Amino acid sequence: MAHSGQCFCGEVQFEVAGEPVAMGYCHCESCRHWSAGPVNAFSLWKPEALGVKRGANLIGTFNKTPISYRKWCTRCGGHVFTDHPTMGLVDVYAALLPTLRFQPGVHVNYHETVLHIHDGVAKMKDMPQEMGGSGVTLPD
Repeated sequence: MAHSGQCFCGEVQFEVAGEPVAMGYCHCESCRHWSAGPVNAFSLWKPEALGVKRGANLIGTFNKTPISYRKWCTRCGGHVFTDHPTMGLVDVYAALLPTLRFQPGVHVNYHETVLHIHDGVAKMKDMPQEMGGSGVTLPD
């Protein structure tokens, strides 16, 4: 299965193929500021699952920390994805994949939340151990 997405103006177009490694919500301050929302819905993919179909020359990069290289369209400013080299994954923002059936499996960095969500989905204090976090879960 393939899912197509694009930036705000449509000049950057991309596709992901297969199934995501994980899906969930990030509550960290950095993601909240980047997404301009109280929480960021993510879908994590192996880098080889992502292909830029158009506008690769228009993709800008900013990294505040070594864990996240945030990508956006330099024409419209629309966010497209984030490379996570230390995890070997790329986050394609769930909102940009309209055909993806978003099924969140985890909330990460929940100790930083500004929007408490009571949905029965695991709430990680920071990140799962396999992603370099403590693996500590918090109450729903």
